[in-house]
Amino acid sequence: MTLENDDIKKNNIILDTVESQSKFQKRKVNISIKNVYRIFNQGKLEVVALKAINLDIYAGEIVVIMGPSGSGKTTLLNCISGMDQVTAGQILIRGYDITRMKDEGIQKILQNEIGIVFQFFNLIPSLTAEGNIELPMTIAKQSEKYKKERVALLVKEIGLENRKHHRPFTLSGGEKQRVAIAMALANNPTIILADEPTGNID
Repeated sequence: MTLENDDIKKNNIILDTVESQSKFQKRKVNISIKNVYRIFNQGKLEVVALKAINLDIYAGEIVVIMGPSGSGKTTLLNCISGMDQVTAGQILIRGYDITRMKDEGIQKILQNEIGIVFQFFNLIPSLTAEGNIELPMTIAKQSEKYKKERVALLVKEIGLENRKHHRPFTLSGGEKQRVAIAMALANNPTIILADEPTGNID
């Protein structure tokens, strides 16, 4: 992980890595954030959510972003995933500059490279637990064989084999969280972005 321009002090965000930086220097950079700003206009008020963020995250590296409420953690994740546009700067996902891409290109990156664990789950109420897990694979046009095998594996991994036919409103907060994690893993992505991933674990 590479930090520049005193990023931590500028945004009141702490970025930490589970492993030492030197271990990853020879690996491929999966995420490269270059001088990123995100500014919101609220009437005459200008809110700077992200200011001059510079960060490289290498393959195999685990990075934790910590900070108080409103410090820009979710905004940063949204910009990395392409769900929000930066005001200035660049974000490269495995070498692809998503800040210059059209929606179709960003969608392909999301399908093939990134899995997202949303803070508020974003489960489809009308689908069962296994139906929600299967959904990202359906969107990515995976084969029926792949979907069946992958859903079975993920349901087992998250310990919801006895709850896989239940809809979200019958699941506990922790069970919903586990379904959301399985959805993020569904297409076997290169990168996982997780917003408060342990906030509701039972």
